[in-house]
Amino acid sequence: MRDETVQLALPAAGDATERPISIAIVAMGGQGGGVLTDWIVQLAENHGWVAQSTSVPGVAQRTGATIYYIEAMPPLDGRKPILSLMPTPGDVDVVMAAEFMEAGRSILRGLVTPDRTTLIASNHRTFAIGEKIAPGNGIADQGAVTGAIGVAAKTEIIFDMNALAIANGSVISAAMFGALAGAGVLSFSRESYLDVIRAGDKGAQASVRAFEAAFDRVQSKSPDPAPPAQSEVTDAPPSPAALDPRLAGLAARLTQQLPEAVQAMGRAGLKKVVDFQDVAYGGEYLDILGKLHAADRSCGGAGRGFAFTQAAAKYLANAMAYDDVIRVADLKTRSGRRARIEGELELSEGQVLQTTEFMHPRMEEVMGMLPVGFGRWLGAKPRLLGWLDRRVNKGRRVRTYSLLSFVALYVVGGLRGIRRRSLRHAIETAHRNEWLKAATEAVRANYQLGVEILQCRRLVKGYSDTHSRGLSKFDKTLAAIRLVAPRDDAADWARRLREAALKDSEGKELDGVIQTIKSFA
Repeated sequence: MRDETVQLALPAAGDATERPISIAIVAMGGQGGGVLTDWIVQLAENHGWVAQSTSVPGVAQRTGATIYYIEAMPPLDGRKPILSLMPTPGDVDVVMAAEFMEAGRSILRGLVTPDRTTLIASNHRTFAIGEKIAPGNGIADQGAVTGAIGVAAKTEIIFDMNALAIANGSVISAAMFGALAGAGVLSFSRESYLDVIRAGDKGAQASVRAFEAAFDRVQSKSPDPAPPAQSEVTDAPPSPAALDPRLAGLAARLTQQLPEAVQAMGRAGLKKVVDFQDVAYGGEYLDILGKLHAADRSCGGAGRGFAFTQAAAKYLANAMAYDDVIRVADLKTRSGRRARIEGELELSEGQVLQTTEFMHPRMEEVMGMLPVGFGRWLGAKPRLLGWLDRRVNKGRRVRTYSLLSFVALYVVGGLRGIRRRSLRHAIETAHRNEWLKAATEAVRANYQLGVEILQCRRLVKGYSDTHSRGLSKFDKTLAAIRLVAPRDDAADWARRLREAALKDSEGKELDGVIQTIKSFA
């Protein structure tokens, strides 16, 4: 990807022009697209131009971008121009995208053209909801956008404007405004841009810093700093002393128990499990992982980079740190979560954040918190269970900014002490043991099949209905794997089953692969 700054043959400030200059801005909620639009309009009006802006909002924050459109030109012979309300494909001078995939969508809309358009875009990613909720890897391929930009745009200015803005204590709109000034597509002076920012109230100084950093970045055409080499990331793992003090003893044990190639993943898994429950639970994680590593070692895993142990370290931790009512309540009441939300919303001083959680518990989740004996007794009473479910299984909006609601969730989140005696934990443990037994038996006969069975744990995630659907697909996948286990290509079929299950939430592709297997099994 290259950065190129070329001044377009646009009219100088104050010059007459027969057509307006058109600027389209695509930005998601919280990225300051409206502020940037107001700045550009004010900039034009300060020089006696007539400017008009419109916007078409997206669905919601991080799910759809808002398109802001600006047309501006000086009055001609004292007559005010008639300006368009929406951008026309092939007729846009400048497209500004506050996120990289939005730049790609602008190209698809035809707003970016090689004979006319300067594309100013940040190359950072903010994942859309559709990318996050995909059962498998739903992240869009930004390589396609990178290739398209070099062909579609006349001039491209691409760098991480979000990181630059954060480094200067501001938001991306200020960096994009600086990039616009640095590009020279509007022949207004740098001071004219700064005057618009300085006319604002709070945050003006930070916005000026971000503007100037982006302006200098475009003018100098300096490349983005290169990411660290892979060895810099993986070859120097944190020492046990650098971890949570509760983990120091377990981390030392992990170092002695596991080969170096697996230790980084083992540390991450151990930290997750201890955060989920306690140090004793972390010890149980290492006990199980040690047995799986012993099986791996006996099957010649050293010559395969201990791939079985590597997969076990990751997916065992995921299986042990399942999402239950206690976990969900705990995460929703952590101070770090609130701080993260405040940062994402870019709250200014004096603003108050009020959070409302939508919760839809089923009786299964409530029953899972009960002691094993009582929970199973209740599960054997379908009429009573149905009567209770009709009263519990309702959507609720919990205002966690109120003291009563917050305390209620906080108390539930603090019940982790009873978790290991609960019905849900007993069910999860039995299911986990069956999965690990299948993987261990498989690895002795077909090493790669054992690895594939461990990786099938990717299918189980989430909470409530999401968890139930994933668990159903997981069980169907393992049942189908048993049918092909004797085959030499069993690992390939296991991978096809898992990938099919990950592709769609309804499981139609998985059913198709299973039918194929049954036809020859």
